[in-house]
Amino acid sequence: MTKPMNLSTAAAQPVHKVAPKKYVFLIQEEFSHLSFTCAVEALRMANGYRGKHYYDWHIVSESGEPVRASNGIAVSVDGDLRELDRRENLLVVGGDNVEIHSTTRILNWLRREARRGVTVGGIGSGAYTMARAGLLIDRPVTTHWEYHKTFTEVFPAVNLQETLYSIDTDRMTCAGGASSMDFMLALIERDFDRELANVVSEKMVYTNPRSHFHTQRLSLQIRAGARHTKFADAIEIMAQNIEEPLSPVEVADRVGLSGRQLERLFKKHLNTTPKTYYTGLRLQKARELLFHTNMSLAEICFACGFNSQTHFSKSYRAKFGVSPSRDNGRL
Repeated sequence: MTKPMNLSTAAAQPVHKVAPKKYVFLIQEEFSHLSFTCAVEALRMANGYRGKHYYDWHIVSESGEPVRASNGIAVSVDGDLRELDRRENLLVVGGDNVEIHSTTRILNWLRREARRGVTVGGIGSGAYTMARAGLLIDRPVTTHWEYHKTFTEVFPAVNLQETLYSIDTDRMTCAGGASSMDFMLALIERDFDRELANVVSEKMVYTNPRSHFHTQRLSLQIRAGARHTKFADAIEIMAQNIEEPLSPVEVADRVGLSGRQLERLFKKHLNTTPKTYYTGLRLQKARELLFHTNMSLAEICFACGFNSQTHFSKSYRAKFGVSPSRDNGRL
């Protein structure tokens, strides 16, 4: 028989007295163990940096009893559905058969805590439970792509996103799985600063965190590449030549295609042009450097193959809706 895991913070005593941020994880029956572990471990790894204790967390279940994840592992909890402090952030961790496990008691508890001003978030199918409780009306919503069809059928008015996570003031949702790491790193940066988020990222050996703009599923080009090797090769060549980008004709020539053939493949598989796709790759790389390094804008501009900062800024704004000088708070 699988023994319960003790992931409480009882054994994680503060190094120095500070004012730690507080998180509460509601784990539902058949929850995703991967999603939960990625999230709570990010908080654990933050504690101790520079001798400070940044986070406290508690784990609750509907009954106050251990909960078995979808992989069969039982996890101990700290209690049941208590009244929360308004300063606590509540994260609902869902998993399989979420419709059954979104009980009336849980839904009423979520509504009550939300009315009291508690920030509520959902990880994976936990977003379904939030939506059932009426907490995601007129909010951007992210959930695991496997639940998208159910979401659109049950909640047709919900603003469902294809991104890894969505953070909207007192409501936040995440796709779950490994994206829980990206989600928590974004929250750590919001709660404290980018330096702490980068430290946690390095501790997790997660050296290339993704922004919420990333889509969840394997990219279309990767799936299409299984059917057309030269197309996949063209995508790879672009990804490997960011700082000194090639022309579409040069890319086509390297994979043994004509420029027109490459154009047709991009139109068929991605409904775009090679040039537009390539520029998007470079801009996404620029955004990652902006978020996760201390490089200057000029350095980022040239590292991503732009010869003019004016052109770079204009292209960046067109894609992300904000100038690089102001994105993510950088001035």
